[in-house]
Amino acid sequence: MLSDIEIAQAAEMLPIKEVASELGIAEEEIEQYGRYKAKMSEALIKRVSKNKDGKLILVTAINPTPAGEGKTTTTVGLGDALRRIGKKCVLALREPSLGPVMGIKGGAAGGGYSQVVPMEDINLHFTGDMHAITAANNLLSAMIDNHIHQGNELEIDTTNIVWKRVLDMNDRALRETVVALGGKINGRPREDGFMITVASEIMAILCLADGLADLKKRLGDIIIGYNYSGAPVYARDLKAEGAMCALLKDAIKPNLVQTLENTPCFIHGGPFANIAHGCNSVTATRLAMKLSDYTVTEAGFGADLGAEKFMELHPMLLL
Repeated sequence: MLSDIEIAQAAEMLPIKEVASELGIAEEEIEQYGRYKAKMSEALIKRVSKNKDGKLILVTAINPTPAGEGKTTTTVGLGDALRRIGKKCVLALREPSLGPVMGIKGGAAGGGYSQVVPMEDINLHFTGDMHAITAANNLLSAMIDNHIHQGNELEIDTTNIVWKRVLDMNDRALRETVVALGGKINGRPREDGFMITVASEIMAILCLADGLADLKKRLGDIIIGYNYSGAPVYARDLKAEGAMCALLKDAIKPNLVQTLENTPCFIHGGPFANIAHGCNSVTATRLAMKLSDYTVTEAGFGADLGAEKFMELHPMLLL
C-alpha cells in the first residue's frame, strides 16, 4: 500500500487554468501561483454573483477521532464520485494549519486516493494566506505596544489587554510570555502570549467578510483590551484597520486547486471550530455554489460543534 505522500506525488495534475476552464472561469480571471494553484479575482466573484446557486452538501461526523481523520477524506471522495457520474461538482475546504501539520495530526488534504493536490504546498506555505493573517495580527500587537510606549493616550490598561500575538506553529513555551524586556527603549513590560494563527480573530473575520470594505470594518471592530475605566478599546481607536486590511488584500481571495481525479476544489481559510465557526470562507463556499450544481464542504470537529455553527451561520450568510 502506497503512503499518502507517494500517492500524491504520483498524481497527474492538470494545469490549474484547465481546472478553472472546466468551471467556465477565464484565464484572465485567475491569478496563478505557479502551475497548479491560483487565486480567484474580484472580477470573477462579481461576474458570477447573479448565477443560480447549486446545492450545498455538508460533511460532518458524530465526533472527531483523536487524529482528526475522516471528514476531509469523505468530502473529497464524495466530490470525485459526483463528478465521476457526470455531475458538475466543486469542493470547498479549509486551509491546513502548520501546527497540526507538524504535530500528531499531520496534514489536512485528505488521505489515500481521496486527496487534494499539490498536497505538500497546501499543507505548508500554500499561497501565503496564513502568513498574511499572522502579519496582520502581529501588526496590531505591535501597534498596541507602540501606543503604550508613546504615551498611552487611550489609557490602555496593560493588565487588561485581551489581544494576543500569534504564530502558526505548536510552541507551548510561548503560550504565556512577558514582552518589552530590555529597558525603556523596548517599551513597557507586560504579560502577553502567543496563540496559533488559526485561532486569531482575524482568521474568523477573513472567513466571514464580504469583500475588502466589510473586512476593513470588521477589523476595526476588534476589541484589543480595556482602558483604566473598564471601557473597551478597539483596533480602530489605534487606526490599525487600514494597514491590517492592506496585508490581507490577497489573502481574502479564494484559492483553487484540484483533487487526485482533477475535481476543482476551493481551499480558503481555516478557523478552529472550538474558538470560532470552523468552516472555510463564506466567499469560497458562495463562489463554489455559483459555479457548480453541487458544492461539497465540511465543518470542523463533530456535528455538535462545527456543523451546528455552520447551520446557524451559513444560511443567512450565503444569501
